[in-house]
Amino acid sequence: MPRIHFGDWVETAVDWLQSHLTWVFDIVNAVLDGMYSGVESVLGGGEPLLVAGILAVIAAWLRGLLPGVLAFAGLALIDSLGLWDDAMDTLSLVLVAAVITVVLALPLGVWAARSRRVSAQLRPVLDVMQTMPAFIYLIPGVMFFGVGTTPGLLATIIFAMPPGVRMTELGIRQVDGELVEAAEAFGTTPRDILLRVQLPLALPTIMAGVNQVIMLALSMVVIGGMAGAGGLGEQVYSAITQLKVGLAAESGVAVVILAMYLDRMTGALGERVSPLGRRAAAKLSALAGRARFAHYRPAGAVAVVGVVVLALVAGGLNLAGSGDAEAGAGTDVGKGKRISIGYIPWDEGTATTYLWKELLEQRGYETDVKQLDPGPLYSGVARGDLDFQTDAWLPTTHKAYWDKYGSQLEDLGSWYGPTSLELTVPSYVQGIDSLADLKGQGKKFGGKIIGIEASAGMMGTLNSKVLKAYGLEGEYKVVSSSTSSMLAELDRSIKKREPVVVTLWSPHWAYGKYDLKKLKDPEGAWGEGERIHMVGKKTFSQDFPEFSGWLKNFKLTEEQLASLEVAIQKGGAGNEKASARQWLDAQPGLEDKLAPVS
Repeated sequence: MPRIHFGDWVETAVDWLQSHLTWVFDIVNAVLDGMYSGVESVLGGGEPLLVAGILAVIAAWLRGLLPGVLAFAGLALIDSLGLWDDAMDTLSLVLVAAVITVVLALPLGVWAARSRRVSAQLRPVLDVMQTMPAFIYLIPGVMFFGVGTTPGLLATIIFAMPPGVRMTELGIRQVDGELVEAAEAFGTTPRDILLRVQLPLALPTIMAGVNQVIMLALSMVVIGGMAGAGGLGEQVYSAITQLKVGLAAESGVAVVILAMYLDRMTGALGERVSPLGRRAAAKLSALAGRARFAHYRPAGAVAVVGVVVLALVAGGLNLAGSGDAEAGAGTDVGKGKRISIGYIPWDEGTATTYLWKELLEQRGYETDVKQLDPGPLYSGVARGDLDFQTDAWLPTTHKAYWDKYGSQLEDLGSWYGPTSLELTVPSYVQGIDSLADLKGQGKKFGGKIIGIEASAGMMGTLNSKVLKAYGLEGEYKVVSSSTSSMLAELDRSIKKREPVVVTLWSPHWAYGKYDLKKLKDPEGAWGEGERIHMVGKKTFSQDFPEFSGWLKNFKLTEEQLASLEVAIQKGGAGNEKASARQWLDAQPGLEDKLAPVS
């Protein structure tokens, strides 16, 4: 069979859309981002416990007093974990995506229920939307709309829409045909049949579809976090990439609490709006007996009063707090100018990003920080959605990204180097000291070299040069995974004292944590060491002349970088900026050297 270059056609189509319909994408981006920002400002703008109280009152109105108390306890737990802002970002993303999805899904479901032809045409489209790996939606999303909430919203809408359409169609088709015929016999118009007969009777099924839409939307939070949507997804993604088991558990608990709240509330809302649901709820209340108090539901008017009072108190406290805000410390060079920083969750990138975040805020700038994968990060800086990043490994590791986006970027210079790429084994593996020693030892390592992301430049160098230079082709298979998976495999093997060979690089914290051997490269197959560069958008130096001067003179020694990384790790998740501050305080004079004020 001849090779079908379907991927090339898609690339051509995407390039054409980027060239000719940018104005459409800008409008969509502005609308979706505006909706998200509006919801997020409401949910995240008040005192956490007061907002939790509002959500608890809604829970009590829909399900009863005991569920309301449990809802408040769960939301208070999220606040105590320090994840309230992230949870509200996620809840905002889910609510906006769910509303848009339902608005689109209900008419499509009704249309499909009333037309066999439309149903047949929609079915394969819905199959593709639901079975296509959701990560794929992020690629054009980031290319068309840049990093941020919009790609995550669009991926969520596409992934969550099929059950909404299908359950709406199913509910209407399941309405007894005799009831519809009776309505027609009495002269009821098709519009009234739909609104007064079919939709009310199909409502339980439709609400089940709405429930599934919301659950699927919530399941997309991690994927949205990879595109810069923030929220709990970013925390989970950070925990995965950096092997932070505690943060993963805390973020997972927060996601579960939100999922349970949304699931129970949408289910109860279905009962409230459905005649059959209200009848079933009344029967349950009658059978409650002594437990009736726990199932007590406040009247709608009482719930509205409670929500309004709590909202007014939250708003008043917010206004009072904003009036007490202090001016930024340090010399006000930035005068409130905003700088957005992106970073890959590698230790040196995380450490230097939060170091500059602290320095910039001390100099009067406002900063936004987003954690991203390399692809979305380079795309975001090239588009101008992000201003700069500090962790560009050139010329090898990030070569593919530089080749694609280099013309749209500004190289702000290197701050560390030379680095080195290497294969590494635990020190207890005897007789393996160089790459040449690996030949003939494939069985010892299971014939595998544990690698990182397939897109990383060092993986290409390993496969195309290193294996060939030492005659390891065919004997070893390079396993592409992720940095976190590679480190997890290294940790597991060391604990079991099993032989393992992994890709690694210097600088890296693993050399401080584990007793490892860098395999020598007598043939020089890895090439010369790289340097870590800072990369900004094309107009970076024009937009931030003072800051660009600081960056071009920025250097860290290996000892300084190692101590900064240790300080960030010891501080734990969520305390990176405070840890950077403590590190600066322990380095007298360094702050003024890195960010001098003329």
